[in-house]
Amino acid sequence: MRIDRTKNKKLNHWVEEVAAMTVPDQIYWCDGSKDEYERMIKLMVDDGLAIPLNSKKLPGSYLFRSDPSDVARLENRTYIASRSKDDAGPTNNWINPEELKIIMKGLYKGCMKGRTMYVIPFSMGPIGSAISKIGIEITDSPYVVVNMHIMTRVGSKVLDVLGEDGEFVPCLHSVGKPLAPGKKDNGIWPCAPIEEKYISHFPEEHAIWSYGSGYGGNALLGKKCLALRIASVIAREEGWLAEHMLILGITNPKGEKKYIAGAFPSACGKTNLAMLVPTIPGWKVECVGDDIAWMKFGKDGRLYAINPEAGFFGVAPGTSLQSNPNAMKTIDRNTIYTNVAITGDGDVWWEGIGYKAPGKLIDWTGKEWEEGKTDKPAAHANARFTAPARQCPGIDPAWEDPSGVPISAFLFGGRRPGTIPLVHQSFNWNHGVFLGSIVGSEVTAAALDLAAGTVRRDPFAMLPFCGYHMGDYFKHWIEIGKKTSADKLPKIFYVNWFRKTADGKWLWPGYGENSRVLKWVFERCNNEGGVAETPIGYMPTVEAVERAGLSGVSDSDMKELLAVDREGWQKEIVLVKEHYAKFGSRLPRELTDELAALEKRLA
Repeated sequence: MRIDRTKNKKLNHWVEEVAAMTVPDQIYWCDGSKDEYERMIKLMVDDGLAIPLNSKKLPGSYLFRSDPSDVARLENRTYIASRSKDDAGPTNNWINPEELKIIMKGLYKGCMKGRTMYVIPFSMGPIGSAISKIGIEITDSPYVVVNMHIMTRVGSKVLDVLGEDGEFVPCLHSVGKPLAPGKKDNGIWPCAPIEEKYISHFPEEHAIWSYGSGYGGNALLGKKCLALRIASVIAREEGWLAEHMLILGITNPKGEKKYIAGAFPSACGKTNLAMLVPTIPGWKVECVGDDIAWMKFGKDGRLYAINPEAGFFGVAPGTSLQSNPNAMKTIDRNTIYTNVAITGDGDVWWEGIGYKAPGKLIDWTGKEWEEGKTDKPAAHANARFTAPARQCPGIDPAWEDPSGVPISAFLFGGRRPGTIPLVHQSFNWNHGVFLGSIVGSEVTAAALDLAAGTVRRDPFAMLPFCGYHMGDYFKHWIEIGKKTSADKLPKIFYVNWFRKTADGKWLWPGYGENSRVLKWVFERCNNEGGVAETPIGYMPTVEAVERAGLSGVSDSDMKELLAVDREGWQKEIVLVKEHYAKFGSRLPRELTDELAALEKRLA
């Protein structure tokens, strides 16, 4: 294996320092080539960690099964280790950074024995873009290498852009399972016990240390760790936005195009919306990204966004030709599947795929599974696919434009069966920030061990991903609104696809029909479209949401979807006050003013 050195002295020194601590058998610098990807896959196939899938149905695709303790992001083992506990805020886990480093250095000592140390130079965003950032991930996991190949831009070109004195975010990762001489993993997913897993962020140093997990956002450190937790800190310092947002382009029948970014908590259909196939004739939606948006101001005073990722790391269960046909077409080749079930002929299956399990399967734990004979799911609820974004049939032509795409609107939304209407628009920027700050989803008692009907707040869908105090984060959004003229700022909307009738039936069909709401948003960006001013914001008139060809949504349904539930909103105000109380003196005055103004308008 090739061992290179870069001209960047800081990087060389860091690699040598980590190697001395972790004691790998060898060091390998990743070049991002197709040959490298295939060699890494072969290593894992030979070691029993990767299972080749049916080459006719899913060419170039492989299945991995993780350890049952290592199946999702570990929020309770994820830390923002700022120097001051107050700077981490009430919604982050905090440990004193010096104490945390002592603990983790103890774990890192000799942790790569028997393994190769991979140095992965990667770019978040198109290489060389003024909005992009460079990271270097050191890992002992070839699974991380192949996933990073798909999710980021990896290779020698990144080192060329980095140059002798360029800045990079150091990302240190180990699965935490050294191997004795001559030993291999032998098909057993390598990770450390749960109490030894740490996903740690040092915001002042812009550094990430991860130990003990080999899975997803805990190990692919370009994803949530760099792209959101550390990038949100850098964005605040430099005056831009790093957000947990999809980006889509929408084109009307006249050929006019706008770009929309949207923030939604988990289980609210974010990826489905990003890859939406419109049901309105003549309209087109294309995907720039399904998860993360980095936005900086252009010379014209508008916000321009890039998707810093190069792939999709999506949840498989629930993905089907009905819910997301573009996703299904994206993942039919060159895809890494993790914790899904496998059929007798080497195809994949999961709950919600849209058809019954074809006979006996092998479930995500490696055991035989037959539909109707067990209560256990065949695929883990958080089973994933990793696929290149370029394979998406609905990918936007400008998805890799280094200048980014101009954002005309922001959407916020949660899963709310009542109170929140189908769509409403903020009166102005600060009112829009207020709407983002109160985003939440109503959860069942079974989901989170909370009282049924409890609203779990996830402001801006950033609660698990903000690298500093959320009150300061709200203030940063307020400040962003002062950086340009009001007419150049994106308009802000709150949507809710999840309204139900009193007897629990969906009022809105969702999926592709959400294009009807996007059409109204598009029109509002041109100051067009039927609109009514209400106490909660601007709302479409019943006739303003296109319903031609839409069955099952009556006039009375539309009136309910677009009604202002004064009593519900007055209860909401009480809940928002409780939510805001968490942020203490760091909650911006502008938001308490917006809350007071809403209360007054509803009175």
